[in-house]
Amino acid sequence: MHQVQVMSLFLFTLIGNVLSGSNHVFQDLKDREGVLSFLEYHAAISPSSSVTDKPLMVGLTLIQGADSSGAVCLDGTLPGYHLDRGSGTGKDSWLVQLEGGGWCNTIRNCVYRKTTRRGSSNFFEKQLPFTGILSDKAEENPDFFNWNRVKLRYCDGASFSGDSQNEASQLYFRGQRIWSAAMEYLMAEGMQNATQALLSGCSAGGLASIIHCDEFRELFPQSTKVKCLSDAGMFLNAMDISGGHTLQNFYSGVVSLQEVQKSLPSTCIDHLDPTSCFFPQNLVAAVRTPLFLLNSAYDVWQLRSSLAPPAADPHGTWKECRQNNAQCNSSQIKFLQDFRNQMLDAIKVFSSSNQNGLFINSCFAHCQSERQDTWFADDSPRIGNKRIAQSVGDWYFDREDVKAVDCPYPCDNTCHNLVFNDVVSNITFSQSTRLTSTPLNLLIIFLVLLCSIISTGFKFVR
Repeated sequence: MHQVQVMSLFLFTLIGNVLSGSNHVFQDLKDREGVLSFLEYHAAISPSSSVTDKPLMVGLTLIQGADSSGAVCLDGTLPGYHLDRGSGTGKDSWLVQLEGGGWCNTIRNCVYRKTTRRGSSNFFEKQLPFTGILSDKAEENPDFFNWNRVKLRYCDGASFSGDSQNEASQLYFRGQRIWSAAMEYLMAEGMQNATQALLSGCSAGGLASIIHCDEFRELFPQSTKVKCLSDAGMFLNAMDISGGHTLQNFYSGVVSLQEVQKSLPSTCIDHLDPTSCFFPQNLVAAVRTPLFLLNSAYDVWQLRSSLAPPAADPHGTWKECRQNNAQCNSSQIKFLQDFRNQMLDAIKVFSSSNQNGLFINSCFAHCQSERQDTWFADDSPRIGNKRIAQSVGDWYFDREDVKAVDCPYPCDNTCHNLVFNDVVSNITFSQSTRLTSTPLNLLIIFLVLLCSIISTGFKFVR
């Protein structure tokens, strides 16, 4: 039922975009966030086999007055967050989760982005489900369930960093200002009294939690226990299957367009170019605050959008592998094993520090802390018989050192691997052609997509 609901939402979004004439929407979605980001977001409310209660729905709060300091979304609207107050032993503990959702690297796709929830609070959901690390139930989130838990919405397109604008296109690149305004607002809401604090984030938010980790530490007195968690934020500057550098080229656009260098640490900028300093492999070893890296060694976002994107695969050799890891041939698996080795090499210095933590599993996944089935459930992914929530908790509370690195694929049978159907993401419109939005055309689109979804669909596999 959840699968049908999610895809129905996408179908209505599709029809709405056709009606509005947004004929470039599909290419932007496909190339960057795509179906992955859409489904990744809704997967948070997909029930695990061991979780039956409905998730807590938490209302949106806009940061009033943030615009006076220029802290606004891409379209100039106010930023926002969702907060569920702590209680009991957790009333003075704070967890701030930075939302993810890709980036925009050109005027064109930033203009599109500001017509979505990734660039305008006009499109923010009024309520969000709090699951996984944000859950309010001890049986789902044993260490953080009664903390003050915040989800900061992502609407700048550069991982809460950068500071510039484009007046001609009415675009405001104010990620750094949003970060600063949100922290000031939350401190006034009681976070200044925190005895414990954890900054976390998923995907683009995971990168942001690395960039802002030391800034977060500086908000509090030394007596406050402060640590950071990056989930699926370890984006590598790796060569793609064609020998190019897809993600490096993309990041270069993000950094230059949004002037991200203003937010990057001087410890990196002093000896590397700004684009290189947007890659976490060049940042993590210099982070002074204790940091935990939660990542899949075969991150599916990077597989689909950085390592083997359609643009680097004109003959479609990697199409089936991109959709389903079980369809990868031996040479493709070897390429992915090399990527895993690059990731492990990139974190060697980082992992040598006793204060840092690791959970690098061999799953085809992306963002595992907000989804209940991967965070803490009976059948959640494990390394050494320990689930992700237990590993993060043991590390945060200093119960034991956690440096968990999985054996190479396919040894781990606890994974919740993501499998995709590209029928929707492969539908594109050229820049010069607009589909006529007649009732007949819309009906045909709906029926074709519905039949394709029913016959193939999206699922989790074990």
